[in-house]
Amino acid sequence: MGYLCRTIAGLFLLVFLAGCIAQREVATDPALAPSPLAGTRTVLSRQSSEAFDLLYVTDRAPVTASDGTLSYGAERAMFLGFGNVAITPTDNSSRGKDELRIGTISEAGRFPATPYGVVVTATGLRRTPAAVVAHAQAAASLQAEVARRVATASRKEVVVFIHGYNNGFDDAARATAQICRSLQNQFACIVMTWPAGGKGGSFFGYNIDRESSEFAVADFKKAIRIIAETKGVERLHLLAHSRGTDVLASVIQQLAIEAYVVRSSLWQRYKIANAVFFAPDIDLDVASSKLFAWVSDPDLAFGGEASPSRLPSQGAMHLTIYSSPGDKALSASTLLSGSVLRLGQLDVDRLPKVRSEAASRWGGSHMGRLVDFIEVPGGGSFLGHSYFSDPAVKADLVALIRDRAKAGDPRRQLVEVKRPFWRISDARQASRSLPPN
Repeated sequence: MGYLCRTIAGLFLLVFLAGCIAQREVATDPALAPSPLAGTRTVLSRQSSEAFDLLYVTDRAPVTASDGTLSYGAERAMFLGFGNVAITPTDNSSRGKDELRIGTISEAGRFPATPYGVVVTATGLRRTPAAVVAHAQAAASLQAEVARRVATASRKEVVVFIHGYNNGFDDAARATAQICRSLQNQFACIVMTWPAGGKGGSFFGYNIDRESSEFAVADFKKAIRIIAETKGVERLHLLAHSRGTDVLASVIQQLAIEAYVVRSSLWQRYKIANAVFFAPDIDLDVASSKLFAWVSDPDLAFGGEASPSRLPSQGAMHLTIYSSPGDKALSASTLLSGSVLRLGQLDVDRLPKVRSEAASRWGGSHMGRLVDFIEVPGGGSFLGHSYFSDPAVKADLVALIRDRAKAGDPRRQLVEVKRPFWRISDARQASRSLPPN
């Protein structure tokens, strides 16, 4: 009976969680951009009204409308595709903000269907020549799309966004476009969208989406590796929200191990400078296990053989985790999964001692202050899950990605709790504390 009650409560909350409203745009009040330094202060109000396009990477199945226009649904594709999606800002005066309209979607290429073909030869199994050639052509085409955007960007850096539960293709594209605009379109931006929003609906769709997110890990790992190896890319920033953070954690786990075994790191091998987790819908212990698998396995080969004491330099690589104890939407996930604590509900003041000590080790000076945990008071909505688009959070993200400001820098309105734990200042309080222009 207790389990049934928890399940019903969880399903009720999932009705509200559906769509992960955090990706939907909110009005940007220039007075709410809490940065004490010129250049960051107006970042949320100086947004281009010009149309632009995003690069998308997806393993959603394509859908062609009766008029021949292309889109993508919630079914899984057995191949990874990529292309361009047009974004047009439109003025909506009645709602007090401008909105982003999704325009033409055009596929630029796709990888072979998985699993790739294999043949038996006298010397053992081999991938089929056709699969190898098709993969190489797709990788070159994807890199050409990335290189084209990097060449015209003022910053030779790539921002990748992975969305959350029950988001459609258009939702994911709009969220990524909004991030790109917050960064003043200075970066090459890519939306990675997985088959979320299945036919199970709000009640039963969560577990379907959860498995679809796991399905996407291998594809996105492959894509991120290829993007990182594109000529001209200097830095890679990986951002994820809600259910998408589990995808990102798994990708980081696998890429970190790949790098470790060749005596390298995520920064050295893949140019990953930031991995940012918003409202992460992932168990705290599972996240720790995934993100630091390579640290906790001294028997893992470091180059040609195990080297129990050796760890590669992490360079510019940094993890940032935004959480809110009041995130009621994640309570649904907690109930359904039986999780002890979701990473996105982290409460600095109530964190169990053993986990607090572990987190401090991640962020300590001996780890190069690798991690920052940032608590967002209130969560910005009734469910506390939509602070992703809160002006104060946006401003902090801009300072992190664009200005490369570390926690504690005056360009970031953060209150230190006890490193690596911080709280983000209330946007309105922060704006009132600024000196006049």
